[in-house]
Amino acid sequence: METVTLNPEAHNQSMVYIAIFNSSCRFNEEFKYILLPVSYSLVFVFGFVLNTTALWMFLKMRPWNPSTVYMFHLALSDFLYVVSLPTLIYYYANRNHWPFGVAACKIVRFLFYANLYCSILFLTCISVHRYIGICHPIKALTLVKSRHAHLVCGLVWAVVTVCLVPNLIFVTTSRRDNDTLCHDTTSQDAFEEYVDYSSVVMVLLFGVPFMVIMVCYCLMARTLCRPRRGLSTGRQGAASRQKSIKLIIVVLVVFAVSFVPFHITRTLYYTSRVLNLNCEFLNIVNFTYKITRPLASVNSCIDPILYFLAGDHYRSKLMSVLTGKRQMTSSQAPEQPQIQPNSNHDIALVYKNSHVKDREDVER
Repeated sequence: METVTLNPEAHNQSMVYIAIFNSSCRFNEEFKYILLPVSYSLVFVFGFVLNTTALWMFLKMRPWNPSTVYMFHLALSDFLYVVSLPTLIYYYANRNHWPFGVAACKIVRFLFYANLYCSILFLTCISVHRYIGICHPIKALTLVKSRHAHLVCGLVWAVVTVCLVPNLIFVTTSRRDNDTLCHDTTSQDAFEEYVDYSSVVMVLLFGVPFMVIMVCYCLMARTLCRPRRGLSTGRQGAASRQKSIKLIIVVLVVFAVSFVPFHITRTLYYTSRVLNLNCEFLNIVNFTYKITRPLASVNSCIDPILYFLAGDHYRSKLMSVLTGKRQMTSSQAPEQPQIQPNSNHDIALVYKNSHVKDREDVER
């Protein structure tokens, strides 16, 4: 947003003149210079450690199953974003002064939205993959392969990149007194066009995937709650159900904390500016929007929880790294052969169904 300082005293109090088409408001954004540096610093520290660990663990888990492929690309997306956060931390800590140039500004803003929408799409892929394993386990044995997951991930990266190319064009910098601003949207003259563009991207890369996830989870919940005919209710079946429930909870938490509030407040904020609404209401919307921006980054710290709770191989591999080396030294008996049978299938229900079916064929 284009900002013009009224006077030095106003600048010291963060009271700025906001030109919004044909009207003006005075915003007090002092909270932003504390909230954003602190929150982005926390996201950077925890996100960098967690996602670096996740990438390292995934590289040690080859060969990958489809679920691992999706989780690796999700961790890669989060990692690329968190490494860009130090520039934003410096920017907001220095009260909206961007010394890194217009190209760096475009790249940093691009990485934010690339991570946002890649995360949404990869979580959608994980959810659809688990839905197929639960509701269509026989088809999953033949249709769900690692090479298919790689192709889907490549398509996700390509679609998000193409959709965000206009964002690279819109994002720019401008001068305000002795400071250089790095806009998270665009210049004032092109703001209406930017709102139209961002609305289309939001529908395609947030609205549609969110609907797909909700449909998948409703069908998964119906299947999980249905009496299980022909399947034993042993520990393996209970573990499969618990893993699926954990996946649903974690993904819904990510959307409830990061994605949904951000898109709602951003839509209200953009609409308020375009419609030139009441200044008091615009101040409230601006405040809520600025608060949800760091929440949209928190998904980089929540996603690793998904790997630990819903990824059997990741959890077992991490535990073996933390505790297994000492056990191998003392007993000289590696843990891997015991874990290996479960690595053939990443969906426990698929493994169980195929195992039960083979056993019934033998008995016949």
